[in-house]
Amino acid sequence: MSQFTAQLSEFAQKISWSNPTWDLFIVVFLLIGTLIYGFSMGRDRIIMIMVAVYMALVAVTNLPYVPNFGASFALSNGFIIKISTFLGLFAILFFMLTRSALNHAISGNGTIGRWWHILILAFFQVGMLISVVLGFLPAEWLNALSSLTKLVFISPWGKFAWTLMPIFGLLIVGMSNEKSRIRGIYD
Repeated sequence: MSQFTAQLSEFAQKISWSNPTWDLFIVVFLLIGTLIYGFSMGRDRIIMIMVAVYMALVAVTNLPYVPNFGASFALSNGFIIKISTFLGLFAILFFMLTRSALNHAISGNGTIGRWWHILILAFFQVGMLISVVLGFLPAEWLNALSSLTKLVFISPWGKFAWTLMPIFGLLIVGMSNEKSRIRGIYD
């Protein structure tokens, strides 16, 4: 924990708006992306996107041809193909899921959701997407990032945390909705 605190302090000292780094861009993207993405999509769509992201991530990480196909085009580990395949599968899956029975089950009452539910889900999902995309990039591209950014988004524990946080976000939102529903019954 002290290592994280030291890295956070070092990161804060290096912030320069006149000479922004990729680390600063990632943090700004996380914060602004959370707000714009969350409030433009709403809770139900964020959940559908989350399901599509998980499905696309599982498919791409287990796709056997990507490294070999990328190597034939002299691409470092086929990262462009991995990112393109991930984004393409995500788009197709999201389109298919929005027309499925799962969408109707999730959007049962058609509510947008409480603002803090939306922010929690959007923050966790934008963070996960940043972690996924950075994880596909070649190591030499990631050398320019600070040790804090690498720790939070690219390290094995960082990737694991960003993969689990959207699930915990769903649990938090679900428990909150259940408590509200129960309170409404007894009020």
